[in-house]
Amino acid sequence: MVSGAPDEARWIRSEPRRTLPAPLLERIVRTAFPHGSVVGIQPLTDGLRNANFKLYLDSTREPIVLRIYEHDASLCQKEVDLMRLAGRSVPVPEVIHAQPRGFEDLPPFALLRYVEGTSFHELLRSGDREAVAQAASSAGQTLAAIGRATFPRSGWLAPGPAVSAPLLEGADPMPRFVDLCLASANLRRRMPADLRDRTHALVWSRVSQLASLDDEARLVHGDFNRRNLLVRRIAGRWSVAAVLDWEFAVAGSPMGDVGSFLRYECASRPVVEPHFSTGYLEAGGKLPADWRRLARLVDLAALCESLTHDQLPDAVAAELVELVRATVEDREAQLE
Repeated sequence: MVSGAPDEARWIRSEPRRTLPAPLLERIVRTAFPHGSVVGIQPLTDGLRNANFKLYLDSTREPIVLRIYEHDASLCQKEVDLMRLAGRSVPVPEVIHAQPRGFEDLPPFALLRYVEGTSFHELLRSGDREAVAQAASSAGQTLAAIGRATFPRSGWLAPGPAVSAPLLEGADPMPRFVDLCLASANLRRRMPADLRDRTHALVWSRVSQLASLDDEARLVHGDFNRRNLLVRRIAGRWSVAAVLDWEFAVAGSPMGDVGSFLRYECASRPVVEPHFSTGYLEAGGKLPADWRRLARLVDLAALCESLTHDQLPDAVAAELVELVRATVEDREAQLE
């Protein structure tokens, strides 16, 4: 294992959310493959929100992925639209067919072309530093390409894709958003009062830095982490083969994605740096002064938001709290 690469196993389900009766599965598949039959099914257990299955059909050489949207029905159309937009310059799974309004007793779903590769997370665990360096550079280049897509203003993305509303109305949206998270009953149950107070103080002490990001309206993946990047050897180098899971995308500052990707990077034991940031800059991305701290500060808002969720395993909550504490104390997180 590469030194400093955490296992992060607590972020996945060991079992899928649902099972699919064979007759229903056949009807789903035949919405796109009228003469196809399922000859094999493999649950894909990464992630916490949606159900994903790898399907083998008798009518196709390559497997496909069935993605069922169980959290928010509108996310199917949003994600399909975003993959079609981003797919012009970024590798994403091909959308074969989608049912944004669902099908019979199922919520919305999409059938996607299966992309061969391994997650960046698994590559980290391999211990191959040269492969990791190449993939990290490609990840930076990919993130720069994502950010080339722009919108008229920042905000939440809806199907279209189009900006539906500001991330938060009014001045100082990010510090105020963190405060809203800190007031959540779920977060207050999980985070001690002293850490909540210090988190509040930190974000409000950096108001001017955070305000410099408010006017950016670039496409932000919203969950640009090591599990959502599939990589493989392409033309002799490890490169990003697909960026998965676009449901959290917003229009805003790429610093959110930078912070997410570097969340587990330790300055004392660098693994993906400087390869990631070099690739990002070489592909046209821009990094402000003191960008590492700024990206970490932006990621702090994402950590706090995660701690407001109803369904959150205790081990995950403890990890999030430690990441928050490490950010507030400007140190490396102490994770098992």
